[in-house]
Amino acid sequence: MVERDEDGVWCVHAQLRPGVGAHGEGDTEEAALEDLREALIGLIEEFGAPRELSVTVAA
Repeated sequence: MVERDEDGVWCVHAQLRPGVGAHGEGDTEEAALEDLREALIGLIEEFGAPRELSVTVAA
């Protein structure tokens, strides 16, 4: 989810798995997404990647 709050701050949210999510904020949408990316990397390092992100389907 990407939204801009009433103060003009960009806020982004993503759920890694049930009960484990991350948030990012920034002055621009790109800065908020980068903040979220860093938070998700930290969560993946701590909890591991969810199956949906770690399964590769070969054609």
